[in-house]
Amino acid sequence: MDTIFAVSSGAPPSAIALIRISGPAAFAASETLAGPIPEPRHASLRVLRGAMGEVLDRALVLAFPGPDSATGEDVVELHVHGGRAVIRAVEAALAAQPGLRGAEAGEFTRRALLSGRIDLTEAEGLGDLLSAETETQRRAAMTLAEGGLRRQAEGWTNRVVSLAAMVEAAIDFSDEDDVPVAHVATIAGGATAIATEMATMLTTPPVERLRDGLRVVIAGPPNSGKSTLLNALAEREAAIVSPISGTTRDRIEVPIARDGIAYVFTDTAGLSEASDDPIERIGIERAGEAIRGADILLWLGDDAAPDGAIRIYPRADLPGRAMVPAGCDVAISAKDGSGLSALWSLIGARAATLLPPADAVALNQRQRCLIDEARAWLMRAGEERDTLLIAEQLRLAMRALHQLTGRSDVEAMLDALFVKFCIGK
Repeated sequence: MDTIFAVSSGAPPSAIALIRISGPAAFAASETLAGPIPEPRHASLRVLRGAMGEVLDRALVLAFPGPDSATGEDVVELHVHGGRAVIRAVEAALAAQPGLRGAEAGEFTRRALLSGRIDLTEAEGLGDLLSAETETQRRAAMTLAEGGLRRQAEGWTNRVVSLAAMVEAAIDFSDEDDVPVAHVATIAGGATAIATEMATMLTTPPVERLRDGLRVVIAGPPNSGKSTLLNALAEREAAIVSPISGTTRDRIEVPIARDGIAYVFTDTAGLSEASDDPIERIGIERAGEAIRGADILLWLGDDAAPDGAIRIYPRADLPGRAMVPAGCDVAISAKDGSGLSALWSLIGARAATLLPPADAVALNQRQRCLIDEARAWLMRAGEERDTLLIAEQLRLAMRALHQLTGRSDVEAMLDALFVKFCIGK
């Protein structure tokens, strides 16, 4: 296996840059640059020299013998000065050594996974952590990266293995008096109990809502102040505002982060039943699609709102609009900002019901599908009385759990996962 290297501390320039080397030739490569390897996990200040003996930099060198390292291999970290020229010089000196090459995207994490230092769910959590932009995204990613789902999956797997052993005993030794054999009903009950726990976890809202943002759609009749509200919520001129009816003809999407939650706000064309303009009709159709796909719907207009919408009474500062009609959730004035704080509170309260709880493991689509597959096999095992069929159903449930944590062959999925990582990870 090649020995790989890359900057693992972000893009230069910076005060310090961490160049990580991992693989069978890591220690030899470090000795070529910096002399004898320091004691494991003890930082030592060394002079880094090129092939002709020229000084490249003065750096802290740390050595981590495998398998007790980040990747499970021998790892060396070079803490060099973070200038671009320094980094280029050190990387060039490493690349000139036989058996060394620059790391590919996600290759350090991939090696950690293949060596058993982390499992697939922790790798996915690390990927989410690298792209996290809000506090809720960070917390969910940390729960996954720190092994929250791995521990749950291991607990389920151990219990399924115990049930499988009981089934094998029932099949192989049922005619021997000195071997205790669990009743089939006990085995089936154990399978059903695990399936019920999985079903409970599957009721948690998906992580995609955290990652992609909750879709908040602003809708209503023409000239009801939708674009003005979008600009007020975004605190910038994201949409064109005009007194001319039909100014907004297509959906305008604006990502907004508020109180650690990611949202995607969508301004839509005014809903009007009568329009001779074909472009405007297309805009109205797209507005309808956005409404149907909304996580949260903000309705502006004095007429009846769709079920579940937050009904907003706009332009409350204008003469003749001081009386808020019954059924409205909040009155606002985007012009002077009154009511916007109350509106954000309503949006936040609605968002809390749509996002995973802070202490829960948030599942992505792949994880949900595999847990649901394992649940289905366990439910069938719980309803079965034939021990041979129960054994096969438990085996299939374990296979799904092994795919969840990456114990079985998931090479194609790994390629898709790690291509999203940065080089130094």
